[in-house]
Amino acid sequence: MKRSLALLLVFTGLMLARGAAQSTAAQSQSAARKPFTIEAIFAEGGLTGRVPENVKWSPDGSKVSFVQRDDAGEHGQLWYADAATGEKKVLVSEAKLALLSPPLSKVKDEREKERLARYHVAAYVWSPDSKQLLFDSQGQLWLYNVENGTAVQFTSAPEASQDPKFSPDGSHLAYVRKHNLYVRPLAGNKGERQLTKDKDENLLDGEVDWVYAEELGVRSNYFWSPDNREIVFLQMDETQVPAYPITDWLPTHPKVDPEKYPKAGDPNPGVRLGVVGADGGKTKWISLTKENDIYIPRFGWVGPGMMWAQVLNRAQDKMDLYFVDAHSGKSRKVLTETCPDAWVNVTDDFHALKSGDRFIWSSWRDGHTHLYLYSFDKQNPLAADAKLDRQLEQGEYEVLGVEGVDDDSGTIFFTANKDDPRQTHIFSVKVDGTGFSKLSHEEGTYTANFADDTKHYVEDYSNVLTPPRMSVCAVAGPCHRIFESRSVAEYGLSPLKYMEFKAEDGETLYGQLLLPAEGTGGRIPLIVSVYGGPAGQLVKNSWGGGTELFHQLLAQLGFAIFSVDNRGTPDRGRKFSAAIRRQFGGIELKDQLTSLNSLLGQFPQLDKQRVGVWGWSNGASMTLFSMTHSDVFKAGVAVAPVTDWHNYDSIYTERYMGLPKDNVKGYEDSSMPKAAKDLHGALLMAHGSSDDNVHLQNSIQMIDALVKAEKQFRLMVYPNKTHSISGAAARTHLFHMMQEHWERELK
Repeated sequence: MKRSLALLLVFTGLMLARGAAQSTAAQSQSAARKPFTIEAIFAEGGLTGRVPENVKWSPDGSKVSFVQRDDAGEHGQLWYADAATGEKKVLVSEAKLALLSPPLSKVKDEREKERLARYHVAAYVWSPDSKQLLFDSQGQLWLYNVENGTAVQFTSAPEASQDPKFSPDGSHLAYVRKHNLYVRPLAGNKGERQLTKDKDENLLDGEVDWVYAEELGVRSNYFWSPDNREIVFLQMDETQVPAYPITDWLPTHPKVDPEKYPKAGDPNPGVRLGVVGADGGKTKWISLTKENDIYIPRFGWVGPGMMWAQVLNRAQDKMDLYFVDAHSGKSRKVLTETCPDAWVNVTDDFHALKSGDRFIWSSWRDGHTHLYLYSFDKQNPLAADAKLDRQLEQGEYEVLGVEGVDDDSGTIFFTANKDDPRQTHIFSVKVDGTGFSKLSHEEGTYTANFADDTKHYVEDYSNVLTPPRMSVCAVAGPCHRIFESRSVAEYGLSPLKYMEFKAEDGETLYGQLLLPAEGTGGRIPLIVSVYGGPAGQLVKNSWGGGTELFHQLLAQLGFAIFSVDNRGTPDRGRKFSAAIRRQFGGIELKDQLTSLNSLLGQFPQLDKQRVGVWGWSNGASMTLFSMTHSDVFKAGVAVAPVTDWHNYDSIYTERYMGLPKDNVKGYEDSSMPKAAKDLHGALLMAHGSSDDNVHLQNSIQMIDALVKAEKQFRLMVYPNKTHSISGAAARTHLFHMMQEHWERELK
């Protein structure tokens, strides 16, 4: 991942279907418009339909599989598309899929449902020979034979078996159960073998905790060796990590579920790497550094017997790359990446080439994220530091991720926002630095999912004119469409106006404006939609989500909606992102107000006396900061805000703000409860009572401060809802409440 996922959950969830059919604007103006409502926008499947889920390549690269469900998510089948032709066929029928991979609607626990959706937990895994599928059916593992269509239950323990992985040769399966690692052969009558035997609930062997999953993008904490003999795993010790009480208030006797959650300055989980034989035996613990307060965000195998591991310091401004001899346990630091004026981004870009003597590394060192080629002694990797051979590409843009590496041709495939930070495209470059090429061509946003052999890839594409579509493409050949969303041209949506502003330091700020249809008459009330944090952009040439469709509805009701990405938002280079280092709120608000003032000067029809502001998550924090640190906004809506950064998790908060003890003033100045007495405008706050990301505690503290300051406001709490306040009923209720708030306060 290029950056923290914190506070991005709702932003990415709401941005699934954004923008609104500009390419057919002229046609839709003359054609009969189809009315659309909040109920239609937030119904299951939305206006454009449910996109394919769990898209995976078969290891042999011959087919790509995906789950396609109906709008309600209740009925679906596992399909596959032929890599060469794009022809689609059913791989697992609806009846069998219902048993092997029940829909999320069958998951009753709201937090578990959100965890599965938020972290894209795999519902199935291909076997290395592409002949079997392994399904995780609510904690029980099933093997499905692709050739004859039969399924066999593989585990039956009372506790869930999670994160299953085939050994490279396909002979064994590993999984995590009750915080320990297990291995079982697929053939024969031998039972499972427990590799780690820790009984302390605070010790997680190969399992990922909340903060690593959320803030470092960790999806697994153990890996098979290439020769099938060993497993390297991360042990997390959560003994000293404080717990936050998630409370279910609906039963007569409320239930409390303690969540291990390190807040800014709290003890983090202790971490160490271990290597254990696939046949069991004693774990060999690896010594990497004498420092204890560290992160190990990424690790794996360079080749048989040789591992790699990244060690990130607590301040997150220095990352060391270690090579480790799995047999002797000896390690050597071979590379150090530092960024003292900002932070080191954790990515998935490290890639050891099959030649066994080179690897790919990404860095922010020249001010933008680019790719670098390093070499090392293949015969003795611990003999010397890695040597920088070359920078592979360069320019004033950000590499967003390495998507695939073709070792045979020496080609690296990656996504980047070259030429326009509001777009994402697919590129390739040779390991010798030549052959820089762009694979995608339409204006908009692309993502790529490459097969293991990198001969084909799945291309996901959208822009503000085009809802999501998915194609299977040959690297040097054609693309075949395998999914296309429903059109929204019939809803009479309006085009966006794209704009540019200047921050006080001369940096370009990108904005967008949605105006009501011509002939509305009178001055137009304006709503500023803000996110403003280091985890996401709002102004992108991509299809948005329910939020943007809601904005379209507001525009049809006579409102204008404006957004700008202030300094501190991502994918604009180190200087732009690090402008907010050690403070939250001040720089962001200054850029927002500067852009707003310029906008009001350019569009005199906008009523500067009727300006509102709203946001979710970090956008909600910005809403509260804006309403307590300026008098510009007549009304605001804050959904699930962080109100004091002492309340948020350690990794995300300290990356940008530093430790509380080292930045007392920064934390003090960014606290919204401390500024409650300065609230201007009519405020509506909303929060889910079971939010495990931005805890309800944040809103409780703000409520207390507002009451003591004798400030009136409105409040809505959604029982047992998490950070996304998901579900058609809850979303419909919330957005109706928002619409009523705007009409009451700004009309």
